[in-house]
Amino acid sequence: MDKQVGELKRGWVLAALMMTMTLAAMDITIVSTAIPQIVSDLGGFTKFSWVFSIYLLAQTVTIPLYGKLSDVFGRKSILLFGIAVFLLGSAASAVAWDIGSLIAFRGVQGLGAGSIMAMVNTIAGDIYTIQERARIQGYLSSIWGISAVLGPALGGALAEYVNWRWIFLINLPIGAVSLFFLTAFFKEKVIPTAPVIDYKGAILILCTLGLIFVFLLEGGQGWPWLSLPSVSLLGLILVLGIWAFHTEKKSADAIMPAWLWRNRTLAFTNLAMVGMGIVMMGPETFLPTFTQATLGVGVIASGFILASISIGWPTASALSGKLYLRIGFRKTSLVGGILVLMACVGFLLMPQPQPIYLLVLDQVLIGAGFGLLSTPSMVGVQSMVPWQQRGVVTSANVFCRNLGQALGAAIFGAVFNNTFLQQMKHAPTDLPASANNVLEIIHTPELPEVGKAFLRSAINVAMQHIYWGCAFFALIILACIYHVPRRRNKDKAVSGVTHLDM
Repeated sequence: MDKQVGELKRGWVLAALMMTMTLAAMDITIVSTAIPQIVSDLGGFTKFSWVFSIYLLAQTVTIPLYGKLSDVFGRKSILLFGIAVFLLGSAASAVAWDIGSLIAFRGVQGLGAGSIMAMVNTIAGDIYTIQERARIQGYLSSIWGISAVLGPALGGALAEYVNWRWIFLINLPIGAVSLFFLTAFFKEKVIPTAPVIDYKGAILILCTLGLIFVFLLEGGQGWPWLSLPSVSLLGLILVLGIWAFHTEKKSADAIMPAWLWRNRTLAFTNLAMVGMGIVMMGPETFLPTFTQATLGVGVIASGFILASISIGWPTASALSGKLYLRIGFRKTSLVGGILVLMACVGFLLMPQPQPIYLLVLDQVLIGAGFGLLSTPSMVGVQSMVPWQQRGVVTSANVFCRNLGQALGAAIFGAVFNNTFLQQMKHAPTDLPASANNVLEIIHTPELPEVGKAFLRSAINVAMQHIYWGCAFFALIILACIYHVPRRRNKDKAVSGVTHLDM
């Protein structure tokens, strides 16, 4: 009976974790479809990109801090705090009076989302065994796939038929139920420790990461890459980064401990997650535009093509448990990396125009690769450390993937724009002088078929270059996983860290 009660409580906790993850996973997609209505109501069209950027910035830079705090004060209190902050930001965003206030309140939401991103996977690692975690990670991964489909549809429906403010208000009941379940069913035994926090290192890391994100998000848009603001900002990032490195190196209670990078297993696994985050942003950012512009599919259809990644990812994630228990974490991750590389090369080998069914199969394949790569990496590093260090290693793993996504957005944005602009230098004379809004121009009835064919070809070439870039970073992922130690070794690490046969 006690075991059944325990299983029941874990079930309610898992439900709460899934609802909590839904808040963070659906936030970007649900807001993106409502942006036209938001800008129409609040104004500030030139600033609306910061509605997304500030959220991403606040979320990512706080993940390492929440991971360290959870190892001191426990997971439950940090997650409850994060959910409360997220809901506060949601309620405030719903009553925003101009674009500036909305941006500020979205920053508050991001501060709460950082806790959610760090703690959900950490708690799952605490309450489930190695054998169970693959299935649980499959459930959590499926949230992202469902959100990719449900978010845009729900955001568009609320904005069109009710009011855009409801895209934020809808978070409140979901968050309230999650708070109730966690409070009622999640019981945590926290080993008392002296709450020593490296505040100096935390501030330096947050400032450095914050400026890196500003540099990536605004460079080439807010100001040219080769300009005084860019060079000055890059110089400041280098100074703060070096200062943060030396501070963390000397601190006994560092937010981002040096042993994370001295340990080859942790270091190369985290670097692989940076690579995975970069590759994710190739199709996620440009595949919908590509399919709409070159293949002529509608907005909804392009969204479903992108969302087909959610078929492969959670399925492979759930099945990875049997695989990594048989062949090890390292080999399972290598299989995932190979599938990612195959998917990238597969896109490059497709006939043009690309058949829809091949694009869907390619998305399923790359999703399966991500599932076999991300889950063994997460479970593997969690299994290496005791409870007191699990928050740090989990948050570092999540942070590296988020950092990769930010880098990927900047890298592939530059690749796509530069390639497209180079193609436009050879454009026919009957094309409009400005081709900034390609989707609108390509569907203009007055535009000759020759001009439309040229634009489709230009976008196709740019997309080919993006997938060449994805293939390159997939090779880097494989190289990082390959350098993860095969067996127990003599890497230097803190007490309690072991080296599994990854």
